[in-house]
Amino acid sequence: MPKKTFYIIDGHAQIYRAYFAPFRELTSPSGEPTKATFVFTQALLNLVALRKPDYLAMAIDSGEEKVFRREIYPAYKANRAARPADLTPQEQRILRIVRDAGVKIFVKPGFEADDLIATMARRLETGDFDVVLVSKDKDLRQILRPGVRMYDLQADTFLDADAMQKKYGYTPKQAVEVQTLVGDATDNVPGIGGVGPKTAAKLIAQYGSADAVLKHLEELTPKLRENFQAGAANLPLTRKLVTLVDDVDFPFDPEACRFSGFNISAIKAHLQELGFTALIKRLEGAPAAPAAPAATAAPKAQAIEGGLFDDVSPIPATTLESSTDCDYQLVNTPEKFSQFLKKLATQKRFAFDTETDALGAMKSRPVGLSISWAPQSGFYIPVQVPDGAVLLPAKEVFAALKPILEDPAYKKVGQNIKYDMLVLRNQGIELRGVELDSMIAASLIDVSRNTYSMDALAATMLNVQTIPISQLIGRGKKQISMAQVPLAAITRYAAEDADITLRLADLLEKKLDEFPAIRKLCSDVETPLIDVLAEMEFNGIAVDRGILQEQSRLMAGRIDDLRQRVYTAAGKEFNLSSPRQLADVLFNKLGLRVIKRNETGPSTDVEVLEALADESEVCRLMLEYRMLEKLKNTYLDNLPEHINPRTGRIHPNFSQIGAQTGRLSCNDPNLQNIPIRSDEGRSIRLAFVPGDAGKNVLLTADYSQIELRMLAHFTQEPGLVRAFAADEDIHKAVAAEVYNVSVENVTRQQRSEAKTINFGIIYGVSAWGLAKRIEGLNLEGAEKLIAAYHRRFPGIQKFMDQSIAQAQTQGYVETILGRRRPILDINSGVVRISNAAQRAAANTVIQGSAADLIKVAMLRVHRRLKAEKRPSRMLLQLHDELVFETPLDAVKEDSALIEQEMTHAMDLRVPLKVDIGYGKNWQDGKG
Repeated sequence: MPKKTFYIIDGHAQIYRAYFAPFRELTSPSGEPTKATFVFTQALLNLVALRKPDYLAMAIDSGEEKVFRREIYPAYKANRAARPADLTPQEQRILRIVRDAGVKIFVKPGFEADDLIATMARRLETGDFDVVLVSKDKDLRQILRPGVRMYDLQADTFLDADAMQKKYGYTPKQAVEVQTLVGDATDNVPGIGGVGPKTAAKLIAQYGSADAVLKHLEELTPKLRENFQAGAANLPLTRKLVTLVDDVDFPFDPEACRFSGFNISAIKAHLQELGFTALIKRLEGAPAAPAAPAATAAPKAQAIEGGLFDDVSPIPATTLESSTDCDYQLVNTPEKFSQFLKKLATQKRFAFDTETDALGAMKSRPVGLSISWAPQSGFYIPVQVPDGAVLLPAKEVFAALKPILEDPAYKKVGQNIKYDMLVLRNQGIELRGVELDSMIAASLIDVSRNTYSMDALAATMLNVQTIPISQLIGRGKKQISMAQVPLAAITRYAAEDADITLRLADLLEKKLDEFPAIRKLCSDVETPLIDVLAEMEFNGIAVDRGILQEQSRLMAGRIDDLRQRVYTAAGKEFNLSSPRQLADVLFNKLGLRVIKRNETGPSTDVEVLEALADESEVCRLMLEYRMLEKLKNTYLDNLPEHINPRTGRIHPNFSQIGAQTGRLSCNDPNLQNIPIRSDEGRSIRLAFVPGDAGKNVLLTADYSQIELRMLAHFTQEPGLVRAFAADEDIHKAVAAEVYNVSVENVTRQQRSEAKTINFGIIYGVSAWGLAKRIEGLNLEGAEKLIAAYHRRFPGIQKFMDQSIAQAQTQGYVETILGRRRPILDINSGVVRISNAAQRAAANTVIQGSAADLIKVAMLRVHRRLKAEKRPSRMLLQLHDELVFETPLDAVKEDSALIEQEMTHAMDLRVPLKVDIGYGKNWQDGKG
């Protein structure tokens, strides 16, 4: 009988290999980086297709922070470059894909994947297995033996003990001794200087062991003898570090790894979300696991009690359905439109969607409207068509639909309905009666999704493949407008949009009803907020183009001056925008120390420049140069392009699904990232002005220290509650408590440090992170400062521990209004990932609750302004700040109204405070 093959994937080795693979950069439709995810997933499919394993598992590292080798040798892997920022989200996605696909993943805190692999190989010796290690890692060569070999998936080649000796000159039993001599520069493991793999193999072949070489030093060359004498003391330590542990105590049942095929539906859900259409086609030939019961099909990465984040509808492991057989009707004659209106008037609820001739609701014109009130049916009314096609006059269509669209008695549902509200608003129609937005409802039910596009929701919830828009308008230079699409094609496409939206809304309504708190959040806050955001976007904000141009001119002069100063300090001219050329200047010409490396060599990122700023004028100048370049390119030169020629204003888009904490995000353009800590950044706000500068001002209302107030509310810490109740300087009050001095004797430095730790605690700052933020504070001092903080405010640590415990047991945390965020990796065996999840757990409660508050405040202010017919118009919401355009003669009364509604938006254990200001521009209003 042939042996059963047991393939063990060296997880992180393959993930890193995928990340650095020679492949183009990729991103998903939602902007998630996906190059490594694509390459790894393709490799996984290739492995199964090529090798057809009987058993399949993956082992991963728990993280260097607590690995036992670091206890033996604190410098172990200490020289590793910082992880690329886009690697961690891809690593998390890959682990979920592997787990959801049905492949068992093993991890053990304190140990590395190699130790687990060695242990698994040892335990499998007693069975009738052919063990194959999917890895090229040299560290695994020591465990090769009969029945255990390595496999290079990319090359499709195997390496067994015999092949290893022929290729490298030593046997698996000699591997540890060879590694002991060589060490490992990558892991910062010391070896014998001047001894590489070939020299080590020859020495071990001749003398048998590293210790034996020491007994024959007189036989070595003088230089080699000198190197051995210098490094001999390290040999016992190095041997411990390079020897794999093959008796790790962790649950490993080989039968749990039996591979009968992938969970196709689960993998497909990921691939559809990520836009991996080529890999979806590959799935058609992939082996599928036996069908699971409907209740357990397509499991999430982590089971979450209560089912809120379970798949709304199990995805059948079959080909997606289409809307080919649905009843979609074109309404383009007076007779058809009259009949349609009579039917519409009898409906209590319908879904609708608009098609436009360009991107951006404020920049486009309507092409048509689609409406559906029954599943698998829909109507399309065109108002722009290709030449020669029959249509109704747009004014007549909108005039006839206006009474129904503005009547709140008719309940409307939509997908990203804010866009449609703005399209209609430009036609003189104020949409009322919005009952549900399927995009927003889906985000409340599962905030962990990376995209809430209708196409993705239709595929994962309804098992329907919708018509891609590229099928109608094409791509790239040949792309056409929706107004040019043939009537038959756009009718099916548009009616399908309304139909699918209705079906999604029906499904999501039922799901929301299972969770009263989420239903209330959706009905009372998120859905009515759509109207507020639509009005904000419609209002827009005026920008003085001349101010931006003048600032850009002045900043260009400063940038040119800085460039020349850099050349002088460096002693040569070079391309300041080239990291490679800058690295050559810093580390080769100037001889500065290398702080960290990336895949292309020494890093020159901001962190490196800041670390070297005291040692090099070039680094100091480069920090300022980069800041000014970013401000000029991102804002001063870019903002004018966003000014709407029709309104003369910028109309940014505010999204309710942009952040997992529930905060609003701003884009096109993103005004939230305008820096406010530098004079140059603050000056950009000077260009934002009221529409009629002679009569109006910009009024700002900013919550004061809202996240700290939320922290005080949740923790009930007496010191914090008392300070806020007395309207004291909270940072001084905390400094007085931590440093055990009176408030009057708190120094400026102590207040600054207290402020840093106050805000750092919310984000789960580590001692290392705090030391980086406070000048002159070392790691030991930071640890003492954090310890003193928690001793004085024990309720804060208790709250953080409770948030983490909830995430660990229930899989999610909740905000003050019951918004849930799944913390999928809270129980990850990878320390780095679990630590990040723990920080996210506590941070989400605070940030998410602050987001809940500002949304409630926006609703209260909006409704009060409307009810009392006040002239102030809400323009922007950024972080904890609202910006209004207000007539100068109404500032006093409207300021009082706004402050009253914002300070009474929620009843917390501490009072809410709002700072009000106004002026002739946004910055003056903040003054």
